[in-house]
Amino acid sequence: MSEHRRKPQQPQGGGRAAARRGQSDPSAGRRAAPRGATGSPSDSYGFRSSGSDSQGSGGEERPYGGRAEARRAAQKNTGGRRRTPDNGGRGPGGPAGPGRGRGRASTPPDKKRLIDYPRANRFGWRRWVPSWKLTSGLCLTFLGSLVALVGVGYAMVGVPDENTAAKSQNNVYYWADGKQMVATGTGINRQNVTIDQIPKAMQYAVISAENKSFYTDPGVDFKGIARALVNMAQGGETQGGSTITQQFVKNTYLSQDQTVTRKFKEMFISVKVGTKFTKPEILQGYLNTSYFGRGAYGIQAAAQTYYGVDAKKLTPSQCAVLAALLKGATYYDPAGNTDIDQAATKDANYKRSHDRWGWILGEMHKDQHLSDAEYQTAIKKYPEPQGRKAVKGMTGQISYLADTAKKYVLAHSKVTEAQFDKGGFQIYTTFDKAKVNALNAAVNKVQKARLDPKHRDKDKYVQFGAASVVPKDGAIVALYGGAGYENNHFTNNADTSGVPVGSTWKPFVLAAAMQYGTYKTDGEGVSPLSKYNGDDNLKVRRPDGTYYLNKDNSIFRQRNESGYPWGYISLRKAMEQSVNTPFVQLGVDVGMTKVRDMAQASGVLFDSMSRDLNPSFAIGTSTPSAIRMADAYATFAASGEHVDPYSVTAVKEDGQELSGFDKPKPTRAMDENVANNVTDVLQNVIQNGTGTNAKALGRTAAGKTGTTDSNKSAWFVGYTQQLSTSVAMFRENPKDAELLSMNGTAGVASIHGGDIPTSVWTEYMRAALQGKNDLSFPDATKIGKVSDELGAPSPTPSPTITPSETPSETPSAPTPSETPGLPSPTISESCRFAWNCSDAGGTGAGGAGGATSSPSATESTGSGNANGGGNGGGNGGGNGNLFGGTTG
Repeated sequence: MSEHRRKPQQPQGGGRAAARRGQSDPSAGRRAAPRGATGSPSDSYGFRSSGSDSQGSGGEERPYGGRAEARRAAQKNTGGRRRTPDNGGRGPGGPAGPGRGRGRASTPPDKKRLIDYPRANRFGWRRWVPSWKLTSGLCLTFLGSLVALVGVGYAMVGVPDENTAAKSQNNVYYWADGKQMVATGTGINRQNVTIDQIPKAMQYAVISAENKSFYTDPGVDFKGIARALVNMAQGGETQGGSTITQQFVKNTYLSQDQTVTRKFKEMFISVKVGTKFTKPEILQGYLNTSYFGRGAYGIQAAAQTYYGVDAKKLTPSQCAVLAALLKGATYYDPAGNTDIDQAATKDANYKRSHDRWGWILGEMHKDQHLSDAEYQTAIKKYPEPQGRKAVKGMTGQISYLADTAKKYVLAHSKVTEAQFDKGGFQIYTTFDKAKVNALNAAVNKVQKARLDPKHRDKDKYVQFGAASVVPKDGAIVALYGGAGYENNHFTNNADTSGVPVGSTWKPFVLAAAMQYGTYKTDGEGVSPLSKYNGDDNLKVRRPDGTYYLNKDNSIFRQRNESGYPWGYISLRKAMEQSVNTPFVQLGVDVGMTKVRDMAQASGVLFDSMSRDLNPSFAIGTSTPSAIRMADAYATFAASGEHVDPYSVTAVKEDGQELSGFDKPKPTRAMDENVANNVTDVLQNVIQNGTGTNAKALGRTAAGKTGTTDSNKSAWFVGYTQQLSTSVAMFRENPKDAELLSMNGTAGVASIHGGDIPTSVWTEYMRAALQGKNDLSFPDATKIGKVSDELGAPSPTPSPTITPSETPSETPSAPTPSETPGLPSPTISESCRFAWNCSDAGGTGAGGAGGATSSPSATESTGSGNANGGGNGGGNGGGNGNLFGGTTG
């Protein structure tokens, strides 16, 4: 080894050798720790050192055998204990000695940890197995924390106060311009009573129906709460309290959401209520805070609302009816509540109420709360509640406006009906006061002029429903719902289904044909100049060539309103005169599912459409509301762009605006040119067809009439660029809500859509659009291919066509004198577009836009606007209805 690697010799009695000798015991004759035991870096990498030991070895260098040997030597030198390295460089016996050869001290025994985990002195998997001390300690800690948490929660929650819960506020509605419409609430319809003023029968009716163990249970159904918590944690539906105590607690927290936190709080409050209040006090609180529907909170208000008596005077049978309402007033009020849910009809609600009434009385008898004699008396006859009553401010059309807005709020927020009726909301609506008044005035004016219910029985029970919607926006600006709550008319005729729309459905059939084509056109749209057989009593052919059959296997034949022999006429002409047979066959050729899809895309609700897609589906067996029909026609006015109708722009509670009331976004329902072509055809209906009464508006407008079988309803739906408005007229038996025939109403043979409904529409639109510009519709361009019905005659080729040429008329139509009700022939509308005049087809009446000498079964090869069929009708006055069945 070179000299520069060799360590300098140390003085005798000192230096490193002395330090090493000082670490050994001379009396024991043991050597100093070998070099490898010091932990010195030089030892680790095999360096040698020179010097003398305690025996005076003369500085002899001695190699060692690496780390293992050094560790063994160190253990032997310290009594066999292993030494662990120490960054301080101390020797094995204590503090570091002088010089470079300092050793490392051993680690003292482990200090005891608070939580011995992973476990010391255990190896492998045993280190991870907790000891029984740790396990029991954690359990005790958890239980202690839980007890503390429950104690804190129990101490912090308050108990409900039925008097505080009884306080209610007004709901305030505003017009579209921000001015107040009406303030209405439930404050005057709520009054607490003490338990001694609540009949025992009412108390036991609730206990038998909802919580038989009320007087013995602790007030909390822990199993039910556990199920509810698990259900909510899994994202399932929320669940209410299952005991009367829990329901009492829930009644006082109506503004809170159903959450896990809410459930825990409800549990704490219920436990506290059970310890602070007696059972009769809890039952009293529950019956004073429960919602019974019709804005009635508490048993006293319910007794007055449903039976006109104080609570203490209720009979056991009446108590059972009121107890049934607690199951859900919307569905158990026998008067029905279709303003909230179309499933809550009067008939359906009556059955539900009657069935539960009988069941509750049976349970009371079984639980020995009614004697045999009392039960037999109570079950003898169902005590039908009295009808609805108007509340303060809810009169005239205001009642229907408020109910429409309320329905919209409930459908677009998490607010429940009970919460809403408790009050405290500010509802900003789309309703235009001037237009609402104009629509109400139009109905009243026409009713007064045409109907005389005091002297004509057929004028009794006549009702109207109407709605007006802004195209491209969807805002409902006006509606007419009926005679008003003050006149015991509680059904909103503008927003209810059940009245078939008749021929106002035909534009959806035409739109579907132009959009999708028929099975014969391979998806290419059909031109409105395509010809179909318009004769009466026609067989309807399936695409496979077979005919539709009746239930007795006889061939089904579609009827028109009259037997007038129209022959093959264009779809445009068939729409103008509202002829049924062409549209029934067209609907089959297009496919009724496509017709349904087109109507739905335009705004008609699926639930209001007939489920039976038979041939009659094409001519209006569905029953949309007036609001939805106005909105669907607004889609045509907006060139195929649909916006859902809405009546509320904002809702506030305690000054905070609720979410969910953004303006609906538009969607594309049909091709722009399809909608514009429908509009062009419907303009012709007003100019030359069944809707000529609407010409009195003096503006550019389009629309369609509709009349149904047996004359049970009549419609007119029409629009300008600014407004789309629908008007429905019908007779309804107030006892069973059954539609009655209007044959003989207003002193005429039958009522058609082109008569009284069109007059109401015109009167309203004239006032609503006063001062507005007369805007024209977008131009319609040529669309689709001419696809005539199977069997339609082909045009006779001609080398030249001169303007003076007069087409032949085969077969000849009857003259006005031969057919009662037919008007004198008129000059047809001039062609709007060249392509409407160039369709070479079958023979027709009226020539190429010229005058006709008599009506004809077929229309001109020229103008699709020809008036050849005449516009008269059974009602006179140019209503233009010649046809029976679902037409108009």
